[in-house]
Amino acid sequence: MPTTVRPVLRAGLVLGCALVMAACGSKREGATQVAAKVNKEEISVHQINFLMQRQGTLKPEQVETASRKTLDALIDQELALQAANEQRLDRDPRVVQAIEASRRDILARAYAERLAESAAVPTEKDVADYYNAHPELFAQRRVYSLVETAVEATPAQQQALKPQLDAAKNADDVAAALRVAGLRFGTRQLTQGADALPMQAAAPMAALKEGQSHVIAGPLGARILTIVSVKSAPLAAPEAKNAIQQYLLVDRKRQVVEQQLKQLRAVARIEYQGKFAQAAGAAPADGTPPVVVTTPTADVSATSATPGAAPAASGSTLDASSVNKGLSNLK
Repeated sequence: MPTTVRPVLRAGLVLGCALVMAACGSKREGATQVAAKVNKEEISVHQINFLMQRQGTLKPEQVETASRKTLDALIDQELALQAANEQRLDRDPRVVQAIEASRRDILARAYAERLAESAAVPTEKDVADYYNAHPELFAQRRVYSLVETAVEATPAQQQALKPQLDAAKNADDVAAALRVAGLRFGTRQLTQGADALPMQAAAPMAALKEGQSHVIAGPLGARILTIVSVKSAPLAAPEAKNAIQQYLLVDRKRQVVEQQLKQLRAVARIEYQGKFAQAAGAAPADGTPPVVVTTPTADVSATSATPGAAPAASGSTLDASSVNKGLSNLK
């Protein structure tokens, strides 16, 4: 896609949201209060409240300031919308496409969220069973001082590096192995409890000693977690209860949505066309990153796969953005 088109698409998405909001605002009930008028158009208290709800919980003393800022943002949005209408930007094919993409995303997410409401709330036994099944996260929880290394490497390059990384005794050895391999990488230091690690790393790292490393592989690169120091920091069952309940509920919501999508696929007639017909369902063999399309998963998305946050899939991998962030301190 030409770089000149991208700003237009971004503007289209903004204007698309504005058009959606305007469409919602055009069907106001008679009792709806008006917060402001912009030329001949009204902005309702309902619109402000809708956006305020998405900002999370606010302290009482923050509500008035936040509502005024929200109203000012809506005024700016309305002005931009009116100017866009005057220029007939709503007829621009790229803007129309962006609006349609937003509409599809909103409806798909609404459907997923309604499905997720049927997920069963975890019982006390569910929580206790999870606690006992994951001592590395709770009863035997450890806090790690780490050197995290993000490296650009193909799966084949990662496999070739495995012997050197397994033999590495510290982060310096890891860096030396990457330099010899001619790979681009960046490092940072951090301290994390086992419960803040990616799910696929928590159990393996519980068996590692200081100086050893765990590799989280991905199609575009890898994260290498090298232990500098470690200390015991167990969590008792009562301390972990709320986090486990939240985690299990989020996981169940995800499973409900995924299962329903599988059923819909099973009964749908899906026909791949053109160049997609030959390799339907085949993964790219050239290392090309997958195209990301928002999949309805209700409001359960998060990157951490540990209790207290949404779970990542067991086969989750490092994406391009993670590698790029890690490469900010290139060696």
